[in-house]
Amino acid sequence: MRPYFYGAFGLAVLTGASVIGRDLVGRVRPGSVFGGAFIAHGWLYALGGLAAIVLAMLAYSVLVTVVSNRVTGRHRTPLPLFRQGVTHLFLWIVITLVYYPILHLVSASFDPRNSLFSFRAVESDLLLVRAKVLPDLGQVAWSNYTRLFDGLYVHGYQWALIAFATVALVGAVILGALLARRGSNRALEVRRSMCIVAFLVALAVLAVSVTPEQFTGRGTESKFVLWVRNTLVVAGLTGVLSVVLTATAGYAFARFRFLPGRFPMLMGFVFIQMFPGFLTLIAIFYLMSRLDLLNTLTGLVLAYSGAVVSFGTWIYKGYLESLGTSLEEAALVDGATRWQAFTRIVVPLSLPIFVFIFLMQFVGAYSEFILANLFLTGVDSWTVGIGLYSFTSGQFSTRWGIFAAASILGSLPILAIFYGFQRAFVSGYTAGGVKG
Repeated sequence: MRPYFYGAFGLAVLTGASVIGRDLVGRVRPGSVFGGAFIAHGWLYALGGLAAIVLAMLAYSVLVTVVSNRVTGRHRTPLPLFRQGVTHLFLWIVITLVYYPILHLVSASFDPRNSLFSFRAVESDLLLVRAKVLPDLGQVAWSNYTRLFDGLYVHGYQWALIAFATVALVGAVILGALLARRGSNRALEVRRSMCIVAFLVALAVLAVSVTPEQFTGRGTESKFVLWVRNTLVVAGLTGVLSVVLTATAGYAFARFRFLPGRFPMLMGFVFIQMFPGFLTLIAIFYLMSRLDLLNTLTGLVLAYSGAVVSFGTWIYKGYLESLGTSLEEAALVDGATRWQAFTRIVVPLSLPIFVFIFLMQFVGAYSEFILANLFLTGVDSWTVGIGLYSFTSGQFSTRWGIFAAASILGSLPILAIFYGFQRAFVSGYTAGGVKG
């Protein structure tokens, strides 16, 4: 019945558009706010269009069910097909609403006027262009993107690293598609993991090799790649350090029954989570100033890493308690030390939860703004969040076009990392939820 549904959905959309389209086009006029498109009684047209689509789905479901019953001799009701159509319609509406701001952002990134809002109406026959959801193809330009790379000098070995990382990423994507089609395949999974590791290693080496002297552009936007590099370094080191701290602390609380102090420390971690992080800004700022770590990426990494210890320790402790101790006890009986049992038995079994903790801290550090804005004062040490804020902080000098372009490019590392570790992230997210 699925092919029938897709046909019903397409027919319903065309039917609804033809019913309200003729009168709708005549009522569209430029709005008085930010040059958008205004439709008189637009909510009535939206509800009428949805009602027309639902009625078309109902009629199609009844028709398909009647024909199917006569051919097969069965007596089925049209309600299952109709419910499926309404469910998919609701999901498409939700997806459209979710991606609606992203369409605006993409449209603004190609606007050479460098303005998100304009009082000038866009002359076009398309409603979405008038509403500035889609860019006006007659004015599309890459100037906002090119300004982010103005004056950037790339060394030869860095081009080689970029090419190697690109090949590794493409290989991981292709192998992931093959795994999705063929199902579980150990050889493909190993090769995909090798491609992901190669991509991350190349990306790490590339990030470390970038220096501020390579950015010779005049405007602050020309240092965008440097800000991305700083953010990747801070987020990556924070994630790794968080995994190390939570792994050792969680293992100690899960496997050692030391008294006194074990239960009060665990409760202390819970109480720490009760207070928002900005309450510690003054104390962290004073501590870093005394350590002479202000305006340094090192101080920011240390501040970020300490914030995840309490949460990560509880998560990893629950995960270890769900694993049991039989494998470690067998290793200890065979002559292994406690450290060897931890590194050779527990750590390999904990990779999913480690990936989860790393990604949670990586994403949090990548998008964090308040602490980074407090610590980092030099343009060369800014992160992506501070750089994006600098594009919109001026009252009369807001650069929305560059902001939109930088936002799109700045989100690509997060998308790539989440795609590479999506399976481990899902398994780690549910790990330790049920003790077995």
